[in-house]
Amino acid sequence: MVEKVVIIGSGPAGLSAAIYAGREGFEPLVIGGSKAASQLALTTLVENIPGFPDGVLGPDFVELLKKQAVKFGARILEKDASKVDLSSKTFKVFADNEVYETQALIIATGANAKSLGIESEKKFIGRGVSYCATCDGAFFKGKNVFVVGGGDTAMEDSLFLTRFANSVTIVHRRDAFRASKIMQERVLSHPKIKVLWNSTIEEIKGDAKVTSVAIKNTLTSQTQTLPADGVFVAIGYEPNSKLFEGQLKLDEQRYLVTKDEIKTEVEGVFIAGDVADKRYRQAAVACGSGVKAAIEARNYLSE
Repeated sequence: MVEKVVIIGSGPAGLSAAIYAGREGFEPLVIGGSKAASQLALTTLVENIPGFPDGVLGPDFVELLKKQAVKFGARILEKDASKVDLSSKTFKVFADNEVYETQALIIATGANAKSLGIESEKKFIGRGVSYCATCDGAFFKGKNVFVVGGGDTAMEDSLFLTRFANSVTIVHRRDAFRASKIMQERVLSHPKIKVLWNSTIEEIKGDAKVTSVAIKNTLTSQTQTLPADGVFVAIGYEPNSKLFEGQLKLDEQRYLVTKDEIKTEVEGVFIAGDVADKRYRQAAVACGSGVKAAIEARNYLSE
């Protein structure tokens, strides 16, 4: 059986595409992964998704999208795509020793925030540890927060957090930022921001939520524990694009490259969400791109 539309990914982009493709009568097949891969599924309360004035828990929002997609005929498989073949007109997706053929393919595999790699970090995700300042900054009004990183993202996050937090401390493992000069100037001149150079976070401490961090100086090896209400990790993202190496164009940061927002150099293959979006990384934006991908897939199939 050759599917009309196969969607790889079950985050906001993939499921929004599934809703629209389902309503068109395409009965899309969603290869969603064996575990929750969406960043949204790992968060707690989300307040900036339109239509939820009181906010919504990230996992609950993902489940609502799934129910809506299934309602309109989508089929969701909890399998991991291991390989794709885009060399012929009928595309092939391999998952768990099965091969799924399709006339149109929507890629919505997302991106994962790079982590600090310490055990205590996992414990406090959604309870003081965040990877998205624009998503969670408003929860830290009057609080003291730490930002880890030295690039433009860390600078942007730090400046954004000054709107809410009482103080922002940047922890950077080197003695100079790699961010653009203008962003560095803005950060270093801001009265709410201070920097701990040549430093790393060794442990995040607390009970129900973050209360302090253990900071190690990489030059002296001395460690100090400082009070903290939140830790924002801003050391970059890893797009989930490895599956498409050699078949689709990737940029220097390994994000999939699009043309006309959604299309690729392979006719019939479309991209939605954070696997191509390194600028916004917002659930609402991902939903919109999923809608665009479904519409483009419909137009392609109609032709």
